[in-house]
Amino acid sequence: MTTTKVPDAPIPDKQLLIVDDDRLVLAMVASGLFEAGYKVTTAESAEDAEAWLASGERPDLAILDVRMPGQGGLYLAQRLRELDHIPFMMLSAYSDPDIVEQATSCGALGYAIKPMDIVQLIPAIETALARANEIHDLRETRKHLQAGLDSERDISIAIGITMMQHRLKRNDAFDMLRKTARSRRCKLAALATEVIEAGDKFNFSGH
Repeated sequence: MTTTKVPDAPIPDKQLLIVDDDRLVLAMVASGLFEAGYKVTTAESAEDAEAWLASGERPDLAILDVRMPGQGGLYLAQRLRELDHIPFMMLSAYSDPDIVEQATSCGALGYAIKPMDIVQLIPAIETALARANEIHDLRETRKHLQAGLDSERDISIAIGITMMQHRLKRNDAFDMLRKTARSRRCKLAALATEVIEAGDKFNFSGH
């Protein structure tokens, strides 16, 4: 496992993980991408790559050889998906439709055939990186939307509990929750979660 950094590297200045059991191909690709301004880490097997990832390192994009001794690129692709949704593209000496389909199903953002020209590989890498950023943004947006929906649901449930406990109308119950949240200097959603967890034991005496 080797890591190379480029001081004051030109754009894109992204961290790439290249995994290939062919040392000649690995050296050629790493050298070309290094010259293009990328930070490059290389691994000669899926196991070697996993060891590097286990240290907490995360590449902006992994470039994986499909066929390697031991665990192959498709196995590693699945592990990358499970581990922080790390984006990846595949390398192969074979243009096998079945392999391409499997790689796509695993979430590959690109597929390059060896031997490849570095000049042609770079646009594929940039396209994969751009797509990875789009997917990341969509995932974050979905996460925020889900959090908002969860908060609205919890607040609605807490209002219902408050209505039943204190025989209040919905607006009055909401007002009670809001005043209690203000007095405690906490978010309404956090208070709602507390009300739900406490059930009929919740005490509004502090509002």
